[in-house]
Amino acid sequence: MTQYRVIAADVRCRLGEGPYWSVRQQALYWVDILGHAVFRLCLQDDRVTTWHVPEMIGWLIERANARSFVAGLRSDIVHLQLDPVRIAPIATPEADRPGNRLNDAKVDPSGRIWAGTMPLQARGDTGALYRIDPDASVSCHDQGYSVTNGPAFSPDGRYLYHNDSIRGLVYRFELGGDGALRNRCVLIEFGPDQGKPDGMTVDSEGALWIALWGVGRVSRYTAEGRFDRAVDLPVSQVTSCTFGGPALDRLFVTSAAEGADTEPLAGSLFEVDPNVTGLAPNLYAG
Repeated sequence: MTQYRVIAADVRCRLGEGPYWSVRQQALYWVDILGHAVFRLCLQDDRVTTWHVPEMIGWLIERANARSFVAGLRSDIVHLQLDPVRIAPIATPEADRPGNRLNDAKVDPSGRIWAGTMPLQARGDTGALYRIDPDASVSCHDQGYSVTNGPAFSPDGRYLYHNDSIRGLVYRFELGGDGALRNRCVLIEFGPDQGKPDGMTVDSEGALWIALWGVGRVSRYTAEGRFDRAVDLPVSQVTSCTFGGPALDRLFVTSAAEGADTEPLAGSLFEVDPNVTGLAPNLYAG
């Protein structure tokens, strides 16, 4: 039995990423990093709207106190307004590292953004993990990454999870009320033939759903790091996932077409049946 459905069938992303469920709009947003595009799927009528931005965009997140977004462009964290597109700078975490770009981000229960960076060619270990506070101040909390991915948080806000994709590692940090990270440990380690852990999300039971680049799969792991189950997809480059829908019981999965010319569905947006509900995303407090 097929475990997936192709959603927004006319959209193919060179590097689809950053799926984000808007509870306010009952709509799914995602981006094409290399295509410099933002997409919105309205579930009420399945209509897709597309906006183009002037450079790479890795993610967008809703603001708690404004009807607009914060987004991660190539180097800058910005206020982003759509219809029409307007961009205003907030911060440049790595002005001293022009060979890097922003890659993936999420918001913790206190309304702070956690965003990773990576070298443009994914070579070297100049990537890092940053925290952007509501006052727009930026602080670095971990370093030495080639490709950062998938910040996610336990349902109780006690832990932050973060991926070192090239090394095949999922880290777990203790997240203090003061926003400090402590006691980093390896929760899951993937072997060379198991794929690279890319974007991820946490369900209402505290389990991690991890997109696995290179093997065409999204897998569920318990909070203790034990494999639970997997859903295979007809594309090799699976990039990220998020829960959505009115009941948060639908799992949307992004993928990439770049370098996958022989895969007809590469770059598609998929939906799989998770048989569990997810968590509504936190909003940025700035």
